Amino acid sequence: MARHYPTLSRQGFLLPSNIKASYEGAGEGRRSVGWDAPDSSLNSINTPALRNLRSRSRAAVRNDPYAFNVVDKRVSNLIGTGITPRAQTDDNDLRKQLQVLWEDWVDESDADDLTDFYGQQALVARTVETSGECFVRLRPRRTEDGLAVPLQVQLLAPEFVPHDKFETTRDGNVIRAGIEFNGVGKRVAYWMYRSHPGESSTLSGGYNQLVRVPATQVLHIFDPLEPGQLRGVPRLSPVLKRLRSLDNYDDAVLFRQEVANLFAGFITRPTPEGGPPPLDPVTGQPLTLDRDGFTPMVALEPGTMQELGPGEEVEFSKPPDAGNNYPDFMRQQLMAAAAGAGVPYEIVTGDMRDINDRVMRVVLNEFRRRLEQLQFGVYVHQLCRPVRAAWLDMAVLSGAVQLTDYAQRRREYLRTRWVPQGWPYLQPVQDVQARRMEVQAGFASRSEMCLRTGYDAETVDAENAADLERANGLGLNYNTLESVELLDDKEQP
Repeated sequence: MARHYPTLSRQGFLLPSNIKASYEGAGEGRRSVGWDAPDSSLNSINTPALRNLRSRSRAAVRNDPYAFNVVDKRVSNLIGTGITPRAQTDDNDLRKQLQVLWEDWVDESDADDLTDFYGQQALVARTVETSGECFVRLRPRRTEDGLAVPLQVQLLAPEFVPHDKFETTRDGNVIRAGIEFNGVGKRVAYWMYRSHPGESSTLSGGYNQLVRVPATQVLHIFDPLEPGQLRGVPRLSPVLKRLRSLDNYDDAVLFRQEVANLFAGFITRPTPEGGPPPLDPVTGQPLTLDRDGFTPMVALEPGTMQELGPGEEVEFSKPPDAGNNYPDFMRQQLMAAAAGAGVPYEIVTGDMRDINDRVMRVVLNEFRRRLEQLQFGVYVHQLCRPVRAAWLDMAVLSGAVQLTDYAQRRREYLRTRWVPQGWPYLQPVQDVQARRMEVQAGFASRSEMCLRTGYDAETVDAENAADLERANGLGLNYNTLESVELLDDKEQP
């Protein structure tokens, strides 16, 4: 205790050497020696480690099947086929017009022309999961480029913004981790390299200039873990070391079994004491030897018997197995890795032993609840909303859509409901019946049920009406088009 309060000790206060902590986790006894728990801010801790975390996370995803599956499953469940917008306006014609214009622009959104906007959502999510963050730059285009809306989206790796750039600008702004802040702590600009600093062409080409890009043109996508966090951390950071050790252990066991099983058996014979050369007991001819001059050439075929010479014995190889605790050990370690990565063990490994549909429903519900939090708290808020706002601004400025009093009613026109892809049914019959009962009881609407599955209720109604009209015109009568009558199974008096 005296070493924690040296001022009091120098002033003559007698302090006890040890005080029992109110919380055992705060104690400093023998069991807590070597417990590294710095009280620095998250930015001071993760910023120096970002380079290693990113490179090791990417290496794990490239080479470790479990790490790859963690990222792949999270991205496929987070984005799926895409998070789609539904304009919240009472004008049906305007809503349809905006939806058609958006669908035309979706195919042209990628500045690299590799995918559509929903594919970009998946690529952003994959980058965030693997590298911790992703930068998105809004690229206005010229009207003569022939785009539905003169705007494109460019995705940039985290390395484009150096995390080790800390300085003060001439106008008094502060640059922290490559992000420029003004006096009130608002992000005003990002300092970006013109090209990726890790590419070979950049390394051999010489100077790679840093450019100041206004924050209005850049979106910074990452999952914030603490208030004031500047840069994102890869999803696999808590389990990188465990996954590497587990992969090395599994590879060592595999190699041991591979080497041990190469030897089928060994022939032992007493040391010859002179005499004629050994003959083949089957043919009576001299033994056919290998290129080394002493190893007999013996072919092993199924169902054959090999006759041995006098004094010779066969000793079959008994390779060591992986041990009885190998499956349990791997399962326990993979469960810990899956828990640290935020993915159920069953999804990471595909191991569905001793699990039923009820348990799987509980596991998936917890998994999906966390993903829904990320869908709306990160990807809708940080990516979809700003892109939608920039898209609508450029659509109005270019004349692609005419909106009355847009400057005054911009907030009204921007009201959008974002709908992720719906979760598949676990029990199709039971799930559909439950949703139908919810609608009939008034707990939810048909529109809400359609949105839960990732569809638009108006589109579904229009398709049903078109199907009904076509069926009536052809003289068809499908039971799906008939009104459903609730029948009472009880006997009527």
